[in-house]
Amino acid sequence: MKPFDFEEERLKQEIVKYEAKRVLIQLPDGLKVEGPRLARIVEKAGALPIISADPCYGGCDLATAEAESLGVDLLVHYGHAKLLKYEKVPTIYIEARATLDISEAVEKALPLIEPWRKVGLATTVQHVQVLDEAKEMLVRAGKTVIVGDAGRLSYPGQVIGCDYSNAKSIIDDVEGFLFIGGGRFHALGLALSTLKPTVVADPFEKIAYTVNEEAERIQRQRWASIQEAQKARTFGVLVGLKPGQKRLEEALVFGEKLKKGGKDAFLFAVREITPEMVMNFPTVDAYVNVACPRISLDEPSKFNKPILTPNEALVVLGELSWKELCRRGFL
Repeated sequence: MKPFDFEEERLKQEIVKYEAKRVLIQLPDGLKVEGPRLARIVEKAGALPIISADPCYGGCDLATAEAESLGVDLLVHYGHAKLLKYEKVPTIYIEARATLDISEAVEKALPLIEPWRKVGLATTVQHVQVLDEAKEMLVRAGKTVIVGDAGRLSYPGQVIGCDYSNAKSIIDDVEGFLFIGGGRFHALGLALSTLKPTVVADPFEKIAYTVNEEAERIQRQRWASIQEAQKARTFGVLVGLKPGQKRLEEALVFGEKLKKGGKDAFLFAVREITPEMVMNFPTVDAYVNVACPRISLDEPSKFNKPILTPNEALVVLGELSWKELCRRGFL
């Protein structure tokens, strides 16, 4: 049994519905191994399949420009829920829901959350269908369980890499969060956005663990980046070119704020924020990243210059204190 539901029948039906002759398949890196198999299904449905080999980091990273360039009739985006209001190319989202049993991982998490009376639940779109099951297990263990409303996202309790608004909406009502899902990426984001103890119940590995020490280490790194950026004279403001990261107006605002603060500021348009990109501009001392905030938080050691989130830039500008930033959370 496959760990994810790729909705093969729906894929064929959508190709017929759209009368698609050319289909672009976009998958995140963890699911790319399924690309050739899905391409064969597309081919059997009567369309030409093209697999996007570029990285895909979320619903913000829709391969719209590639689809337009290739003249496709349908873009099939796997692994994420709909995020953008409008798509320039007909697009379907196949969320690739996990088919795994979560009970063993949740059971192993119970000793780690034993002191908490009130527990917040959060997960990615792959596991939103099992939140009720997890809630029942926790209630049987004597916990009061709270799940945030959908808010800006598609489902109650859902989080994505840069948006933890569901969890933040219940931050004052819980003592900590239990995250259902694999890996540390989203759980770390949850801990950094709420500054609450966070435990992971990983149904893929059937294990449970905390990410609190790692979150504290990242906080210390962020303070070091802010301190370094306070010495900077020249800033670059990074404008994302991906459909869900194109915040030009916000970038313009920060450019003006920096100039009023006596700094030089330049706008940089970028698809991928990489250490190599930063090294191409040695006269720029620090950057404000209004594209993908997780790059600032998760990979600071890879960059030789500070890459600040917008809120961190406000600390540098004196509009926000470090204490206020910590209260808001880092995402």
